[in-house]
Amino acid sequence: MDQVIIFSTLLVTLGLFLWGRWRHDLVAVFALMVLAFTGVIAPDRVFVGFGNEAVISVAAILMMGRAVEKAGLTEPMARMLDRVRGGVVGQNMALFGSTAMLSGVMNNTGTLAILMPLAIRLSRESHRVASKVLMPLAFASLLGGLLTIIGTPPNILVAQIRAEHTGEAFRMFDYTPVGLGLTLVGVVFLSLVGWRLLPTRRGAASTRGFYRIGEYFAEVVVPAGSKLVGLPLSSFAELGIEVNVVGLVRSRRRILAPAPEEILELGDALLVEASGDELRNLLRKGELDLGTDRRIAESELGAGEIVLQEVVLTLSSPLVGRSARSMGLRSRMGINVLAIHRLGERIVHRLRETRFRAGDVLLVQARDEDWTETLQDLRLLPLRERDLDVVSTPRALKCVLIFGGAVAAIATGLLPLGVAFTGAALLMILLGVISLKEAYNAVEWPVIVLLGATLPIGWALETSGGAESIARMLLSLEGGAPPWVILASLLVVTMLISNLINNAATAVIMAPIAYRMAIDLGHNSDTYFMAVAVGASCAFLTPIGHQCNLLVLGPGGYRFSDYSRLGLPLSIVVVLAAVPLILYFWPI
Repeated sequence: MDQVIIFSTLLVTLGLFLWGRWRHDLVAVFALMVLAFTGVIAPDRVFVGFGNEAVISVAAILMMGRAVEKAGLTEPMARMLDRVRGGVVGQNMALFGSTAMLSGVMNNTGTLAILMPLAIRLSRESHRVASKVLMPLAFASLLGGLLTIIGTPPNILVAQIRAEHTGEAFRMFDYTPVGLGLTLVGVVFLSLVGWRLLPTRRGAASTRGFYRIGEYFAEVVVPAGSKLVGLPLSSFAELGIEVNVVGLVRSRRRILAPAPEEILELGDALLVEASGDELRNLLRKGELDLGTDRRIAESELGAGEIVLQEVVLTLSSPLVGRSARSMGLRSRMGINVLAIHRLGERIVHRLRETRFRAGDVLLVQARDEDWTETLQDLRLLPLRERDLDVVSTPRALKCVLIFGGAVAAIATGLLPLGVAFTGAALLMILLGVISLKEAYNAVEWPVIVLLGATLPIGWALETSGGAESIARMLLSLEGGAPPWVILASLLVVTMLISNLINNAATAVIMAPIAYRMAIDLGHNSDTYFMAVAVGASCAFLTPIGHQCNLLVLGPGGYRFSDYSRLGLPLSIVVVLAAVPLILYFWPI
């Protein structure tokens, strides 16, 4: 009965992941509660996952990745890439290779946040569309995650599951021989062939004027006799007027992003963003006159202390599932949402009521003074290059020494992974390399909740005998095939599942199954663990397989089917290279 319950729960969980209406961390907690209420997981084991070393390690590594960026250690790489002028292939090699190498020691998403704006600018300067660059960039970051145990959460989880079964976890660089080979093969393929397989798409990052700002803005004047004279801008909502006021001109003085409590005066000229119907409604109900019909230059929307920026919503952004109005972006944070780009479609009606989704590209207007902090708080990824953190020699030296010391302690077996990196993160905070707020903002809390909730589910799958049942079913389908065929099949199945659900959840589910397969066949379990680690990180077929895939969806203007155009050939290349590499370095 336990197996029936857990298999049913996993099927429902998979369906909810694919449905995409609930966030992954919420789905994982739902599945955990079902297994807890049905007694499949004992009460004292329900929340054990949140105290697991793997979960704590992921949080500490995310903090340290932000510290590396804050210390300015990524700036030399960005400057070096900016000077590369070796043609398309040369630029690709440098850009994709650097992305992969950086992903080996930093979070994939953090790496993409640093290098994606640079990639967009380089593509514009070389008269290439961003769609030829951004997807290969995201895939390179996934490949780079295979280089070390800290490169991606699945590596840490597989190492932890190995420790539970064999008494010893994978070490810091145990993944490197296989990961380095796959990264080299993948980067060469992406640089020479992969980008040619992608279509030319005009996404949010393809051209400077994608939003055609002037077509959506108008200037209206407050005449004598208007009912709005003496009323604040917030009164628009009370009159049922759905427009966004992004500027106000009064006596030759231009006020950008005026506050909702700004009182309207006779002769004020308002710069409003609205559709045709909304504009007519504004003129009628507000008794306003239409001002000049000239186009509004983008420079008038972002000047002085006001910044105009295109940003992408990450999966962990608090805006996901909320609207600008429900979040109070305008009233509480002084942020105007001027446009939303979603799957190639620009949304122009009732922007304040539109619920945001992960991967949306927003054109926002905000005050410059708090913009960097706002990006961190709302977990937004800018598409234009940010001012890189200036290299501070004392801070950089502290960061290098602490990070290097943690790596050395893990590599030599002096300290376990979780203790070493948690201690290192604490030292970086205490020594001022990174502030406490920046450290907490660096943690992808939905990922932490997802990991803590899925680990008990993986244990339940194994203790109930479910993992063994699935392993025997898979082996029976193989029909006595050679070991390399079984390994390739396990790798392919893991890759397919990772394209449908979160890669960390995939690792938690597939690692116990892989172990049972190895035991039943009398094979080296490390060979199978390594196949799961590779497969869980190589989700190239869908935009939902990994957050990096989703983040380039809008900026690249991709369609869902575009991912298979490059992802399928790359997946085949990975399988063909991974099987011999794994068998060579981790003999069956």
